[in-house]
Amino acid sequence: MALAGAEANKSEIDRQSLLCFKSGINSDPLGILNSWLDTSLNFCYWPGVTCGTGIPTRVVSLDLISAHLGGQISGCVANLTSLSQINLTGNLLSGPIPEELGTLQQLQTLMLAGNRFEGNIPDSLGTTLSLSYVNLANNSLIGKIPHSLANCSSLHTLILSRNNLDGELPATLFSSLPRLATIDLQMNSLTGVIPPFAKVTSLKYLCVTENFLSGSIPPSIGNVSSLHSIFLGQNKFTGQIPERFTHIPELISLDLSFNRLSGHVPSSIYNKSSLKYLNVGSNFLVGRLPSDIGYSLPYLEVLIMQNNKLEGLIPSSLGNASDLQMLDLSNNSLHGLIPSFGSLANMHQVLLGSNWLQGHDWTFLASLTNCTKLTKLSLEKNMLKASLPRSVCNLSSNLEYLALGSNQISGSIPVEIGNLVSLTFLGMENNFLSGSIPPTIGKLHDLYIINLSKNKLSGRIPTSIGDIVLLGKLFLDDNILSGSIPSSLGRCLGLLQLNLSSNSLDGFLPEELFTGPPLSFGVDLSHNSLTGPLPILAMGQLEDISLFNVSNNRLSGEIPKNLLSISQYIDLSTNELSGNVPEFFGYHSSGQIDLSYNNFEGPLPSSWASANPSVVHLHGNVRLCSNFSMLELPPCYGISDTRIKTHKNHKNLVPFLAAGVGAAVTIAFLLLMFCFVTLWKKLEVDTRRDVRRLPSYKEILKKISYGDIAKATEWFSPLHRISSTRTGSVYVGRFKFDTDIVAIKVFNLNEHGAHESYFTECEVQRSVRHRNILKSMTLCSTLDTLSNEFKALVFPFMANGSLERWLHPRQQSERTISLGQRICIAMDVASAVDYLHNQVVPPLVHCDLKPNNILLDYDMVALVGDFGSAKFLSPGSSSLNHFIRVNGTIGYLAPEMHMGKQPTDEMFVDGLSLHNYAESKFPDRVAEILDPYFAAPEEDGCAGVWMQSYVIPLVTLGLSCSKESAKDRPGMQYVCAKLSGIKEAYLESRRECLNT
Repeated sequence: MALAGAEANKSEIDRQSLLCFKSGINSDPLGILNSWLDTSLNFCYWPGVTCGTGIPTRVVSLDLISAHLGGQISGCVANLTSLSQINLTGNLLSGPIPEELGTLQQLQTLMLAGNRFEGNIPDSLGTTLSLSYVNLANNSLIGKIPHSLANCSSLHTLILSRNNLDGELPATLFSSLPRLATIDLQMNSLTGVIPPFAKVTSLKYLCVTENFLSGSIPPSIGNVSSLHSIFLGQNKFTGQIPERFTHIPELISLDLSFNRLSGHVPSSIYNKSSLKYLNVGSNFLVGRLPSDIGYSLPYLEVLIMQNNKLEGLIPSSLGNASDLQMLDLSNNSLHGLIPSFGSLANMHQVLLGSNWLQGHDWTFLASLTNCTKLTKLSLEKNMLKASLPRSVCNLSSNLEYLALGSNQISGSIPVEIGNLVSLTFLGMENNFLSGSIPPTIGKLHDLYIINLSKNKLSGRIPTSIGDIVLLGKLFLDDNILSGSIPSSLGRCLGLLQLNLSSNSLDGFLPEELFTGPPLSFGVDLSHNSLTGPLPILAMGQLEDISLFNVSNNRLSGEIPKNLLSISQYIDLSTNELSGNVPEFFGYHSSGQIDLSYNNFEGPLPSSWASANPSVVHLHGNVRLCSNFSMLELPPCYGISDTRIKTHKNHKNLVPFLAAGVGAAVTIAFLLLMFCFVTLWKKLEVDTRRDVRRLPSYKEILKKISYGDIAKATEWFSPLHRISSTRTGSVYVGRFKFDTDIVAIKVFNLNEHGAHESYFTECEVQRSVRHRNILKSMTLCSTLDTLSNEFKALVFPFMANGSLERWLHPRQQSERTISLGQRICIAMDVASAVDYLHNQVVPPLVHCDLKPNNILLDYDMVALVGDFGSAKFLSPGSSSLNHFIRVNGTIGYLAPEMHMGKQPTDEMFVDGLSLHNYAESKFPDRVAEILDPYFAAPEEDGCAGVWMQSYVIPLVTLGLSCSKESAKDRPGMQYVCAKLSGIKEAYLESRRECLNT
């Protein structure tokens, strides 16, 4: 009887403990615990409660997963001494985890994930020796991982991810738990190193991503042969990838991304045939992908190696990895052609952006049309050329992301682009696309971002874009678009950002644009030809726009009084706006206001007294005055601050006051005012013209650092070096803050004359400006990482290289230049030399003019560069005889230089260049015949006529400039005139010849 009573008492303890647990719950929206009543004795049937089969009846499981319970866990739950499982996952429980749980010696499973628990993990859990499964993920736990958990010898799974745990990893976790199979500690704040692995012979899954772990990856990880998944990404690991990963026989997933690992990827990893997931992206890894990677990793599903320093080709064998679903090799230094991926039916994502890849024939794109599951294709920032093929429109109908920006793609956007109905992102910016934007783009109803900026697109903006009601961002800036802004854009009710700047748009601003879309990320309509007033009523419906820029247009009328409240950055400069400056602008305490170069007049309201001069720009308004000296406007004579509001009424009294003045004074006054106003208007017009000539914000030099240049050139990789001389090297690269490709001339300051060359280049760049002279964009003069002096100049990248490579290609090539192009290039160079000799003060002589220093842009316009050897003539001098020594290239220097005489002029150089240019040969290869490419295929029928009419005069002119005696050589102005005549006659003859 006494024993039965004791057993019954244990059951009652369990019932009371459950009711005690319920008392800690303050929120039960689903009513799960409604039947947990003190009057209900059969607690084994309560929701979430499971009892054992023995006698007495004891609670063995408390399972209230996703019950939306709120409150705290009471310590009295520890009285359920037979509990083997607690599962409270996915609730809203908070407070600390009770220390009393450590007394539950039968407890095997503890699942408290997805709550709001705070505080430390109870150290007492280490006394629960039967504990085998612990999941405390997705809480707000802090502190260190208890070392006592190493006492739980039965522990199989430990999941503590997504908390705020800190401190080092307990070494005992990796050396004292032989049954431990899963360790998941991702997304905490753990520090220190990974301890050596020992006695964790059952470990299969290890994840410590998104922590602050450092040091090297311990080689002992290779001793854990049971591992199949290793995730160490997003930490601070350094050193090389251990070779011993290959000792893990069944390795399936390996993630080492976003660390600081260096060196090569061990070749043995590429031969780990069991791998399905390999991610080593965002490290400092070097080397090449093995050519047989598609064969050695036959089960590969995901390959991510982005943001490293890999070089070489993309192996065509990847086309044989039939399970491949994601390929990310972006932001490396890979080059060559993109291989075919047409056999990869499971491919979802191909990310190859920010490399040096080519694709002249676009065959790889046609092969991708077989990848019917493709959702993302990223090829931006490469060297893709030629016209965009129509096959791009035959890609998967599931394609959501298409990025082709920052290449050298030409041609037009195919009309069939409307077939890609799932697109949410379309990026083709910074290319050479021409033609109109196809109206079929309006069929892409899921588009959120359209970026077609920095192209040569023309025509009108299609009204069909207004059918893309989900459109969030539209970038069409830096094109040649014309016509008015379509009012249909007002139907894009989700439009957050609009940039139509630097086009040729005209007409009025549509009111619909400012009444529907929120435009909260900004509107930039600057540098167009927009006219009419700012829509006053429509502006009142906008709010919280970060930028409003309509500068450099022809807008007129007054400023809407509600404009200030909608934007932190307002630029209305260089328009024809008039009237008084509104009162409210003075209360704008942050951001920028630019009202400069308009026709505002009258006194500035008193509210401007508190304006910050550094963020307010009012200059160029010649009729605007102010009594606030910090704004640097003319004072308002005779008008006090208290009379500003009645200024217009006071102006109406002026005629009546003037009527009382004597006739002579009146006439004199009117004559004086007439002269003053006339002169003032002329000054205003001249000022406005000067403003129109000012460079846009994109032309303003940007300060760059050594680090910017190092990153742009992939740490001065030989693959980026396009030319080299004794005093420096030229690299091609792209800065992170811009999408344009640039050429970076880095000076070798250890060589004699390099400093002088740099300073000469800078002086020339400061002194000259001509369309056929290569102009630098910016410079860098600083110290490198070793505190050595570093100097570099940044130039626009010339897409067609130097004239030397066209005249004397290093290998057989289809690149040729026709007679017409040669004449135009000769005219460009002569024009530049004439400018240097006859228009620059003092005159400037290049001293090393040769085909290597003549660069060709995308349109084959010639620009003279490399002024490191240039010399300015002393004032009053008309020759070079004051030079003691002139640097130059043998074969292009004047003959008097080889006879111990002083040089005379640079005409010999230009003449010899013309002569050799026509013959396409070096100065010492005198036996070669005339260049056979003079006549392009379309010109063959006219070649005989042109030989007599233009080639012979061109060579004759070159010979006259190459005469031995300096006095017999013609002047540069004469050469320009002759070339201009040859050019005009040739172009006219060509039109007539091709029309016959």
